[in-house]
Amino acid sequence: MTTQRPNILFIMADQMADQMADQMAAPLLPLHDSQSPIHMPNLSALAADAVVFDSAYCNSPLCAPSRFSLVSGQLPSRIGAYDNAADLPADVPTYAHYLRAQGYRTALSGKMHFCGPDQLHGYEERLTSDIYPADYGWSVNWDAPDERLSWYHNMASVLQAGPCVRSNQLDFDEEVVFKARQYLFDHVRNTPSQPFCLTVSMTHPHDPYTIPQKFWDLYNDEDVPLPRHTLAQDVQDPHAQRLLKVIDLWGKTMPDEAIKHARRAYFGACSYIDDNIGKLVETLNECGLGEDTIIVFSGDHGDMLGERGLWFKMHWFEMAARVPLLIHAPKRFSARKVAASVSTIDLLPTFVALTGGQLDPTLALDGRSLLPYLQGEAGHDEVIGEYMGEGTRTPLLMIRRGDYKFIYASDDPCLLFNLQADPHELCNLADSPEHQSVRDDFLAEVAQRWDLPALHAQVLASQRRRRFVAGALSKGRLTSWDHQPMVDASQQYMRNHIDLDDLEKRARFPTP
Repeated sequence: MTTQRPNILFIMADQMADQMADQMAAPLLPLHDSQSPIHMPNLSALAADAVVFDSAYCNSPLCAPSRFSLVSGQLPSRIGAYDNAADLPADVPTYAHYLRAQGYRTALSGKMHFCGPDQLHGYEERLTSDIYPADYGWSVNWDAPDERLSWYHNMASVLQAGPCVRSNQLDFDEEVVFKARQYLFDHVRNTPSQPFCLTVSMTHPHDPYTIPQKFWDLYNDEDVPLPRHTLAQDVQDPHAQRLLKVIDLWGKTMPDEAIKHARRAYFGACSYIDDNIGKLVETLNECGLGEDTIIVFSGDHGDMLGERGLWFKMHWFEMAARVPLLIHAPKRFSARKVAASVSTIDLLPTFVALTGGQLDPTLALDGRSLLPYLQGEAGHDEVIGEYMGEGTRTPLLMIRRGDYKFIYASDDPCLLFNLQADPHELCNLADSPEHQSVRDDFLAEVAQRWDLPALHAQVLASQRRRRFVAGALSKGRLTSWDHQPMVDASQQYMRNHIDLDDLEKRARFPTP
């Protein structure tokens, strides 16, 4: 590894599934297998020279909790990241804080789903607003678990799937990528000697499932597979049944045509993400930053896409919990694939290691550096997960280690899968006599890791506080927490207080 401090370009996609339970058990994305049905040539080119993690997971299969864990390197229960209306405390260190303390410029272009008044969390700049609200309006309510709240997902995204000219998400991602590219141009013109960490977080391929014709036409209906396994609703596990009610699919079926169109639009949205990856890499190279910049690509969680009869996320099944993860630094690390299970809470210590910094041993951290894997050495093979969002009544916990995945909630039957033998997660081994010792070991670990009554009480208290505050703040004058990017137009383009020749010289790259 070179001694020069590298830049980091961290690219995130939203709700990008990384495992498809098709008839060949082939991965959904072409990071891992050329059999992937999705066209992503730019990501594939990065992967060819990168360290690719074939078994990477989120730590909570929902946007905000997953992202808060990712930026902080801590599990949701440690930082109060219970659902999509939880706020990340301003005193929780993030990778942006760590890198900023090391002298890095830290910037975020796009989504991070921060709630509450702190909309920076260590980023020196946010180049755009967020696509999602920063208030407490999406708080889960365990006091009324059977109530279907108005902001829950529904199946309109599937029933209305198809091509579009424009959408809310396209408006957002176009701005995200434009502002990120402009940041790179400004960096190389104005602060080329200072290392940067730029996070570019797009919202595709998150539903609604609609995408411009150009990307829709990359696929044909006949080439888009229907879900391999669709379980009857009455044989689903209790949490899956609750999710079917959350998304308003309980007692209903989706037409095959709608399912195929939703998946086709999703594939197109993945290709749209790939197109934007290409633009960002092109800009890096145009600026002469390619060799000095580590590119990291990942996501916040996946999408069931109709597999098992489920949609969206919010469960620990592979399609919802797996995420893509690669680290591209060919001048520093040889390309390889890593089979061990890791998670996105491992990114904070990895970023600190890559930039030559030191973790503060007095601060809480659950993640572990991926540097050993980057250097071709052995590392950990474990993922711990927590979900306390829509569809839960108690915490839904997950442990992934070796061949096994264990899913536990105090009110539900346990789920135990051997993913090596059963990649589709069709055979629950929790009651198998041959696997009782495995199950019992996981149960003992759950009891050791979590004080579940205390955690349940913490979640419930947080929900009640946030619902009360949200109700109070809806009265009277609104003071929005949504991030407002500030632009000083007096310093843009041509202005009479700036010498014209000097302005043109500073704005041109390369300098004539």
